[in-house]
Amino acid sequence: MNDATMADGREIRASICMATYKGTSFVGEQIASILSELGPDDEVVVVDDASPDDTADVIESIKDPRVRLVRASSNKGYVRTFEEAVGLSTGKFVFLSDQDDIWIPGRLAKMLRALDTHKVVASNFDVLGGGPRPWIPRLRSTDSGRHLANLFAVLIGYRAYYGCAMGFRRDALGLFTPIPSYVRESHDLWLAICGNVAGSIAHLDDSTVYRRLHGENQTPAGWRSLSKIVKSRFMLARLILEAFRRTRGRF
Repeated sequence: MNDATMADGREIRASICMATYKGTSFVGEQIASILSELGPDDEVVVVDDASPDDTADVIESIKDPRVRLVRASSNKGYVRTFEEAVGLSTGKFVFLSDQDDIWIPGRLAKMLRALDTHKVVASNFDVLGGGPRPWIPRLRSTDSGRHLANLFAVLIGYRAYYGCAMGFRRDALGLFTPIPSYVRESHDLWLAICGNVAGSIAHLDDSTVYRRLHGENQTPAGWRSLSKIVKSRFMLARLILEAFRRTRGRF
């Protein structure tokens, strides 16, 4: 079902899409923080990427009808797993969530307000327990409308968007998906590119999530090799061109 309605005919407002893999330690705490933000007409769609541990069992033990778990039969990587979760979602508004963070109270309301007027919303994060953030500057609301500047900043690595702090309206689904087949990472930058190319992305000054930094994070924490940086920039340039292609005649 992908029509933004529940089995009893009620419209689903927000779909929280999560990809999990070996997340036993933290996923229960994360889902609890999400559920505290949700209303009765919201849902959490979790696709477990064939975890070898009991991550899926932990999720299944959460007895809340708003949580829907899908167990993948084989490991596809987090980009394809997020894409599957988004494809299974039914809400008018779609939010991405990592398995090991904590939502800050008030997050959903702030992001929903932004999505009243924009197709994509991107906010900031704080580090759980304190500590230094990555060197890349925080997003600023005053940059929301500087779409070409934002695209250039993404391309050179100066503007960071984090999926765990992002969401979009369902009317942007056809722009975001299918995620191009060559994308193996940075689905969040792809979403940001889509929002900026469509001319409809809101930056929130506020942090909406406490990000847990640890050795198992999928996002690289250190410096990359030059070859990886070049490959990444080439991929981002392709994505910008692809987003312009998709928006032609659509938005």
